Amino acid sequence: MAQQVRDGFVELYGTDPEGVWSAPGRVNLIGEHTDYNDGFVMPFALPHTATAAVSRRTDGVLRLHSGDVEGGVVELRLDDLAPESDRNWTAYPAGVVWALREAGHPVTGADIHLTSTVPSGAGLSSSAALEVVVALALNDLYELGLQRWQLARLCQRAENVYVGAPTGIMDQTASACCESGHALFLDTRDLSQKQIPFDLAAEGMVLLVVDTQVKHSHSEGEYGKRRAGCERGAALLGVDALRDIPYGELDEALGRLGDDEEAVRLVRHVVTEDERVEKVVALLESGETRAIGPVLVAGHASLRDDFRISCPELDLVVDTALASGALGARMTGGGFGGSAIVLAEATDVAAITKAVEEAFAAAEFTAPRVFEAVPSAGARRLV
Repeated sequence: MAQQVRDGFVELYGTDPEGVWSAPGRVNLIGEHTDYNDGFVMPFALPHTATAAVSRRTDGVLRLHSGDVEGGVVELRLDDLAPESDRNWTAYPAGVVWALREAGHPVTGADIHLTSTVPSGAGLSSSAALEVVVALALNDLYELGLQRWQLARLCQRAENVYVGAPTGIMDQTASACCESGHALFLDTRDLSQKQIPFDLAAEGMVLLVVDTQVKHSHSEGEYGKRRAGCERGAALLGVDALRDIPYGELDEALGRLGDDEEAVRLVRHVVTEDERVEKVVALLESGETRAIGPVLVAGHASLRDDFRISCPELDLVVDTALASGALGARMTGGGFGGSAIVLAEATDVAAITKAVEEAFAAAEFTAPRVFEAVPSAGARRLV
């Protein structure tokens, strides 16, 4: 892939790039919609990556090209970059350049050629991979000296302010910081991290991703409504964030919300989901990997019933997989489509995959895309 992207750069810009970088998409094992509530998340990086060949410019021009999108090179002036001025794919890399410059970093332009194998709209953080690969490249080329967590913060700012999508910090941190063979236990309040060994193959298990092919978009209103609802719940309970409600005091907190049904649902999901993340960490650290299955299932029920962000296709994956012998399953990502994950014995994968595909056909849904998720390395320089 690195050579292919390098060759594409030469063809476009007539010169060799200064380097080639990659950044992965991610799957979230557990911890959904907790990141913007200062809570816990547990993603791991996928082998699917965004790859970028990049060179510096000194004339205040940013040239962008994607091998995955129809059209030629898009040329932008750095001085013209402004939040929510761009509704195209270019907003993600341009937003990173804007965020770096806003933070006072001396970026004077770039030529960038990108391509990505992260499925778009599948809830696997294709946008974060684009942001992180550009941020890492510019950090290296301009010798900015930023740490990985700092790059993740800048990428989140690019997505929140420049793109206008109210996402939390998980996706960018996973892309920047994950390690091969591990899941990342991340406290989104202080950004402290712990790499948790997660080698399913060694234990005879597989984690499948089932992309329902139902496209979702964070910029659309439902994600923002959930975030605003969580912030309202925290305000009603007098805490900075829902992270501050201890699991043992959840019933008392819900009682204080009275008949505010929406606040009760949203608060209950976030507080119980933080507890589920800590439970999965404890199980993995004690070698009880198979026991995380029921925790994943409980997470799906909470996302479906309390957070109300599932859809018929996601529910069908989970129900069919469990009925076919899966150890656990749940929707993953922002919701309203995208992907589900299925934890299964390696010997059961073929039967579960077949059952899910047949269930989708019977329901007259678009055929799903099913692949194995292997915990992979985070962003890195390739050339």
